[in-house]
Amino acid sequence: MLYRKIGKYIEEHLKPDTDRILVLEGARQIGKSYIIREVGKRLYKNFVEVNFVADDEGRQLFKHVHTTEEFYLTLSMVAGERLDSMENTLVFLDEVQHYPQYLTMLKFFRQERRYRFIASGSLLGIALRSTTSIPVGSIIRKEMFQLDFEEFLIANGFGAVAIAMLREKYEKGESLSEEQHGHVMDLFRRYLLVGGMPDAVNEYVASHNIVRVREVQNAIRVLYGDDASKYEQDNGRHLLIRRIYDMVPSQMENKKKRIVAKDIQGRKSDRFSRYREEFEYLISSGITLDVRAISNPRCPLTESVQKNLLKLYLNDVGMLTSQLYHHNLRPVLGDVQGINLGAVYENVVAQELKAHGHRLFYYDNRQKGEVDFLVDDYSSLSILPIEVKSGKDYTVHSALNNLLAVKDYHVASGLVLSNDRIVRKSGGVTYMPIYYVMFLDLSEGNEENISF
Repeated sequence: MLYRKIGKYIEEHLKPDTDRILVLEGARQIGKSYIIREVGKRLYKNFVEVNFVADDEGRQLFKHVHTTEEFYLTLSMVAGERLDSMENTLVFLDEVQHYPQYLTMLKFFRQERRYRFIASGSLLGIALRSTTSIPVGSIIRKEMFQLDFEEFLIANGFGAVAIAMLREKYEKGESLSEEQHGHVMDLFRRYLLVGGMPDAVNEYVASHNIVRVREVQNAIRVLYGDDASKYEQDNGRHLLIRRIYDMVPSQMENKKKRIVAKDIQGRKSDRFSRYREEFEYLISSGITLDVRAISNPRCPLTESVQKNLLKLYLNDVGMLTSQLYHHNLRPVLGDVQGINLGAVYENVVAQELKAHGHRLFYYDNRQKGEVDFLVDDYSSLSILPIEVKSGKDYTVHSALNNLLAVKDYHVASGLVLSNDRIVRKSGGVTYMPIYYVMFLDLSEGNEENISF
């Protein structure tokens, strides 16, 4: 059984003093249903699960239900004696976006207090855009991701004590010993190959067979493509979602790592606005991560977005290396001349930052250059620029130096993540090993000590 940190969040939410309905959202195949099932069955005597996708493919009992009374009647037909009271009955609505009327009905489920409810959705960001009545005050939306590197370590035998000691080293700015560093880097490189999709991690832990891991990843990729095709059919449009999704790995190998509109169909006159819906699907479905361009960064970064430029990364680094290197382990585990892992390193940093609550931006300034990532540092009301280096020249970062030199930005320091073991500071830049990215949590201060 894989340990998932979000389980504690779900458990806290399901305590009796909170009655808002938790809606867990995220890409397909990241383990949403599994963790809700695990926590729900442990906490509640009666656990009832309704999967709307399975219902639509089967008897369609819930498809045309539009009132709570109809729902309770239908639910009792399938749940039987497992329905009792709100105190001991949890109803899990899985793939809630598939029947959008239930997103509106969540408000009434909360008000009527017959049972406790929890929901999940894999294309929820898309469904909510077309839902006329979103029960904002009645739900809590929580985004979930696949296993991050910390969870991958735990799946591979790292104990809580080891994780806590690593975090303490990070917080004190201390380096690991050469032996410790080598061990963690070995597991980090394996994470680049396996990624965090639960089925892929389970297969790796069970077999350590890259062929079987890649089979799992390819099946997920096919599923994502099928979802995109179905979305296009349901909306009566011929879109190019799959074309753009397939372009992401190859475009990440380019210097700018951006998908250029004119390259999608080979038409020089195309503009980004022509493919706005395709990009929205790829981002809202959770299968890609968007990083927005900023030329004059200030905290909060979301107010500084001016450019209509973005980078797309795949939501899982294992899915990326599967497409780039297939069954060949040497580009990642070995030191193959001519292989640049820059795009792979950037992808894993993007998904780690996103999983830890950060919104993603990058610095793009024609005169000063490009910095891989910018994130908000709410504790200092400033920004943190991050450069990601996969090679030996990690101390070369002219764009980061240029950004730090602009006094109007009020940037206190920058961060460089690389393969090097030593943690050190030089000229306003902190150098850290790449695996310390797992501790770059969203900084918003200590909530327990905030009063007003």
